[in-house]
Amino acid sequence: MKNVAYLSLYYIMLSMIYHVLNGDSLAYSFPAAAITGEVIVDREGLIDGDLGGDDLPGFWHSRAAFMGLPEDEYRRMVVAEFEKILAAPPGAEFNLWFEFDLFCQVNMWFVLSLLAGMAVEKKVYVVYTSWLSREDKHFWNGFGPATTAQIKEAFDNRILLTAADLQYGRDLWAAYKNGDLAALRRLSQSRTGAFPYVQEVIEAHIERFPANGQRGRPERVLAAIMQNGQTDFKIVFREFWNCESIYGFGDLQLMPLYKKVLMEGV
Repeated sequence: MKNVAYLSLYYIMLSMIYHVLNGDSLAYSFPAAAITGEVIVDREGLIDGDLGGDDLPGFWHSRAAFMGLPEDEYRRMVVAEFEKILAAPPGAEFNLWFEFDLFCQVNMWFVLSLLAGMAVEKKVYVVYTSWLSREDKHFWNGFGPATTAQIKEAFDNRILLTAADLQYGRDLWAAYKNGDLAALRRLSQSRTGAFPYVQEVIEAHIERFPANGQRGRPERVLAAIMQNGQTDFKIVFREFWNCESIYGFGDLQLMPLYKKVLMEGV
């Protein structure tokens, strides 16, 4: 009977461990690492689009409309994953697998805002690409090419977040959602070890919206790339990533800016 009781306790503990992965790419390679816990996939891209809504239902409505998805499909593909976080039992452990780039960090701030609002006991860790040095070309977005050994190493080096870290993430999300660039800059000055590159990332975000009416930093970089007559999007996209991977932009984020630069003239 003791063995049965221990086994039951073991499975209960397993059901309380969650791994929140930023996107399906990591979700595809993650199982090979055989790390215990349930996978939750963050399929949002909050770096772009409408962030309106006074509550979560209103926010989901705005996001579904921006992504051009029927609300039932958006709920099935996106919201259902976040609801696994909100439905977690007291004492749960969350491991947030997010990279350092702006795309990932904004998504992580949102997840932290959900966790900070849950009035239950929990442990929250952030898992970064700890095997990469700042000079590595994959530094900002390194989980894509990660090996199984590197995924395990990242997990071994995870960082336990404090209550203050959770609140900090929640404050970052609130400032970002409200478009309050001044608040974001103030918050970036008090970064902790759990957010090592937040100041650099926030500055990159602020430079998307120059106050002088000039082009934002991404548009300026695109224009510089295309000055020699190169307009093939695949090539331009690759060159943009070579010098501005801090943004973590995908096709959906870069294509509108690319078209805008073409229309305005390099």
